[in-house]
Amino acid sequence: MMPMLPSEHYFGKLELVFSFYGAMPTGVSVSESGRFFICFPRWGDDVTFTVAEIVGGKLKPYPNIETNAVNPWDVAMSFVSVQSVFADGRGTLWVLDTAAPNLTEPIKGGAKLVAVDLKTNTIRKVYTFTEDVVLPTTYLNDVRFDFRVGKAGFAYITDSSSKGPGAIIVLDLYNGNAFRRLNGAFSTSPDPYFLPKVEGKILMNRNKDGSTSPFRFACDGIATSPDGKTIFFCPLSSRQLYSISAESIRDRTIPDTALSDHVKYWGEKGASDGMMSDAQGNVYAGDYENNSVRKIFPNGRMETIAHDPRILWPDTFSIGPDRYLYFIVNQLHRQANYHYGIDLRQKPYSLLRLKIDELPAPMSG
Repeated sequence: MMPMLPSEHYFGKLELVFSFYGAMPTGVSVSESGRFFICFPRWGDDVTFTVAEIVGGKLKPYPNIETNAVNPWDVAMSFVSVQSVFADGRGTLWVLDTAAPNLTEPIKGGAKLVAVDLKTNTIRKVYTFTEDVVLPTTYLNDVRFDFRVGKAGFAYITDSSSKGPGAIIVLDLYNGNAFRRLNGAFSTSPDPYFLPKVEGKILMNRNKDGSTSPFRFACDGIATSPDGKTIFFCPLSSRQLYSISAESIRDRTIPDTALSDHVKYWGEKGASDGMMSDAQGNVYAGDYENNSVRKIFPNGRMETIAHDPRILWPDTFSIGPDRYLYFIVNQLHRQANYHYGIDLRQKPYSLLRLKIDELPAPMSG
């Protein structure tokens, strides 16, 4: 008889919040009143609505099914393919629409940031982008805010492009002016030496015809410090963590070529998709290579707070008013385009939570 051998130690008390048996989710956000919002980008699954709210244990199109139906005559007012949703703690759900189904070139005029009023469940404002901000290669990935600066606050959006330059897009919420920063910089670009390994195998694009190419995505995860003065970010194809002063990234008198001098390197945190910060200045990040969730303290110390075989690609993070860290697990690496056209994902996908006893970082004073 084979003796019981030592095995890997798993830890962290995970709780299942919701199971998804349909399309693959990427984003989650919990509002200040405890409402749950989910997004499903149109990557090939049967996506009947790209934004939903969990109501009574079921998914309900949000704000309605009409907004989730792509209107080719008015792409600015319909959700095309939403990658990220973010409740700001001030009564607004922000919807980041890539307008790039299947990670293709964004539909002209469709890439946008949409403010939805959570009291009336109606669209309050839509921010679209000029062609020098949203490029043909752009993939709008995630967004964070600071409402303490400017006349109406600023939004910071990552461009996780797989074919063009990565960047952080800075948006003035007062006048809608937006501009690219750290465009193609080393800190926003895929690490050229990064070789991702998930579930013991190298992750790369593996096409039906047998051809392969590296897994290369630019700036993805983003988080802000509680005072709004520091922006943390990371490329998806990298294990490194970076930050920059929000003041310098907004300051257009600093040329983009010189802005990299303002970037701070925090070290290797593991390869992460989404990130989130709490009110104490701790940053939470997934490690999709190691089925883990990391906590990065303000002094730079890092700690693994969950390590579990069920954490099959931790995607977006959100902190609820109940002091739980919520995150989507979606098996992104098992998609068909990484396995010669064979879809290896197993339903259900999951929304999990982990008690952290901290509130989310505030976006306003």
